[in-house]
Amino acid sequence: MSKGTLGVWRAGAVAVAAAAAALVAGLVLGGSVTEKVIPGLGDPGALTRWGLPASRAAMNLLSALTVGALLAAAALLPVEGGRGAARLSADAVRYVGAASWLAAGWAAAAAATLVLTVADVLGQPVQEVVTGSELSSYVGSLPQGTALMLVVLLAVVVALMARTTTTPAAAFGLLATAGIALLPAPLTGHSASAANHAVATTGVALHVAAVAPWVGGLAVLAVHAMLRRDKLPVMAERFSRMALWCFIVVGASGMVNVIARLPDPVELVETNYGRLALGKIIAFGALGWFGWWHRNRTLPALAERKPMAFTRFATVETVVMAATMGLAVALARTAPPPPDAPESAVKALLGYDMPPEVTPVRLATLWQFDLFFAVLVIVLGGLYLAAVVRLRRRGDAWPLGRTAAWFVGLLSIVIVTQTGVAKYAPILFSVHMAQHMVLNMLTPIFLVVGAPVTLALRALKPARIRGDRGPREWLTAILHSRYSTVIAHPAVATIIFVVSIFALYFTPLFEAAMRNHLGHIAMMVHFLAAGSLFFWVLLGVDPAPKKLPYPGRLLLLFVTMPFHAFFGIALMNMSQALARGWYAAVDPPWGTTVLHDQHTGGAIAWAFGEIPTFIVLLFLGFQWYTDDQRQARRQDRKADRAAQPGGRPEDDELAAYNARLAKLAERDRAAEQGTTGQKTTEQKTTEQGKRT
Repeated sequence: MSKGTLGVWRAGAVAVAAAAAALVAGLVLGGSVTEKVIPGLGDPGALTRWGLPASRAAMNLLSALTVGALLAAAALLPVEGGRGAARLSADAVRYVGAASWLAAGWAAAAAATLVLTVADVLGQPVQEVVTGSELSSYVGSLPQGTALMLVVLLAVVVALMARTTTTPAAAFGLLATAGIALLPAPLTGHSASAANHAVATTGVALHVAAVAPWVGGLAVLAVHAMLRRDKLPVMAERFSRMALWCFIVVGASGMVNVIARLPDPVELVETNYGRLALGKIIAFGALGWFGWWHRNRTLPALAERKPMAFTRFATVETVVMAATMGLAVALARTAPPPPDAPESAVKALLGYDMPPEVTPVRLATLWQFDLFFAVLVIVLGGLYLAAVVRLRRRGDAWPLGRTAAWFVGLLSIVIVTQTGVAKYAPILFSVHMAQHMVLNMLTPIFLVVGAPVTLALRALKPARIRGDRGPREWLTAILHSRYSTVIAHPAVATIIFVVSIFALYFTPLFEAAMRNHLGHIAMMVHFLAAGSLFFWVLLGVDPAPKKLPYPGRLLLLFVTMPFHAFFGIALMNMSQALARGWYAAVDPPWGTTVLHDQHTGGAIAWAFGEIPTFIVLLFLGFQWYTDDQRQARRQDRKADRAAQPGGRPEDDELAAYNARLAKLAERDRAAEQGTTGQKTTEQKTTEQGKRT
């Protein structure tokens, strides 16, 4: 065993020991393993009390390492082979292979967590759960059981697929799959039952999505340094840029989670949950100091070919991160302080109390903060502005109309997700339908006209290393991929745009999405994505695999829009309410009947289609006119170049066309003259015959 390999094992053992020590201390201080067993109630036993947090900590660490290994292979290490035959480097292939084993361990830890979770919920020892029928019967009925089963399945997929992965696209696909597998388990914990579970759930999702690449990426980077492999300065620089954003996201989402569970700051020191949260905040501050030191000291040392300074420092930081993750597991096993007053049934479902009777003024003034869409709007607006500023600094122009259209689209998202519309949408189907129509048929028009892909292609810089793939190269590869060719086909985009509405509302999917905050977010994101895809085909300024001619676009518009009217008419004629269980549970005392409100929502869907149709016609007419003008100017320039000395006359299409017409006319005249001469000869012969 080499010295570098021995150092890796030694550092790994220290990190595991630090995580275990922080976990044990947190469990003891939080009181989750010292609770009294009440006679008459089920006791899962000491194995479950200690084994469940241990298996969850192992699951979290292995998941972060899996994500880190795939991140190093797909993004941190340069790609080889160039644009035509891109392939992973030898080190990247090794990390993908390591990710396969790590994902297998992740799946095993998730399976152990599943068994122990069922034992903990039922209050039975593990032996009885494993030998009885409880495990199979409760996995599907418990949200935690379903979530952990998804984690096991996705981790197994990553473990199997990573065995044969050698291309950058496949590595990114595995990275995305591993990222999805991170979310189910933490989103079924305290966040799903917090007082403001909408904000808490989104905060936890952002927190986990930022922690895993940060922790796992640093661990793999430290391993790379200890093994003295190539491209360490490149990896460290790329990781440093990513880690800064991870640090910001982790800090902001962690603060949101703490506020959602501990609205009173005094609870940070007066409750077990608060004290553990305070310890995690201190550890987070220490990690921020490590990051600052990296950017100012160790990265310059790497540039000067002094890798040992970075190696030692990164190893210590990895140990601190592991301890922080152990503390986080202990925090997840500690119950937050209960609310002062019991929650109503409506607040337990919505996350807030029943609002007063709906009025236009309250729709505009009763703001409801939605963390997911707030972050989405801030990110999309910030990236767009940053790209425009980069173009302006470079001396390039960007149309003001496109910028205005983009921000009008973002403003419409804010209006329907942050105002009273968002507060009343889960309660009244009519308000929900108005929200749906805006996100599906109005917002995408302005976002597509804003041409974000074209802006990104112009603003992003090519990869520094020749043959590597940076953001610009990845975006180009996605646009030219087979997936984009299929999904952006006009027929496919139209089917998704039309059929998904009927498939959602006329199946149990709608009620399931309304009962779960993540399902509700997924539903609205689907509305936005499906509309953006359809209007990209219809109005898109951005490059697309297949562009329709303008008459075809008009035909597609007039063929598609009536389906929304048919959908609205179907809702207006229904005699049974959709999602009856949900709307009966949140039925407001000041509202009308659920069926009457549904008919109102159908009328909104029926009438709303006229607005986007009119707007699309305006944009299509303007685009058609400007395209004709552009073509005319292009032909004029070609004619001017052809008329210049040394120009090629055949480049002047109009002159060539006129010359072709003149040649055809000359040919017709020659043919006519020949015919006339032949007729004259025949006439002379006939006259001579008569005289004879």
